[in-house]
Amino acid sequence: MFFDTGDLSDGEICLRLERTVEAQPEKGYVPAYFFQIVRLSDQAEVGWCDLRVGHNQNTFYGGNIGYGIREAYRGNHYAGKACRLLLALARKHDMGFVLITCAPENLASQKTCLYCGAHLKQIVTLPAWHALYKEGRRTSCQYEVTV
Repeated sequence: MFFDTGDLSDGEICLRLERTVEAQPEKGYVPAYFFQIVRLSDQAEVGWCDLRVGHNQNTFYGGNIGYGIREAYRGNHYAGKACRLLLALARKHDMGFVLITCAPENLASQKTCLYCGAHLKQIVTLPAWHALYKEGRRTSCQYEVTV
């Protein structure tokens, strides 16, 4: 089910696989890859990202891609570059499209979505059962990119 991820590099960063997780249908979880984002020039771990493979209610509201960049490394498009690499992996899985979501007030994430070729599809209201709702969020910007 999982593919080799050794080729996820753009010459500036690479995605170093931390772990994979099988689907947990009873929890509504699809299979997922989890990576560290590593800058090649000095092997600095600049952040993390993940790809959730498949589409269901959880990914509809939470997206297929997640990412975070350590504060000292922000402003270098590392999240956008990592997303582009994850899109290549999503293509291997024949996903067709990938959703990326972010809080409406998170302008940096919105720019990341645009940087990797996604377009704003809609702003969704989060249902009370979703983890993001339980964290205090009520709406989410839903971006989509074809793979």
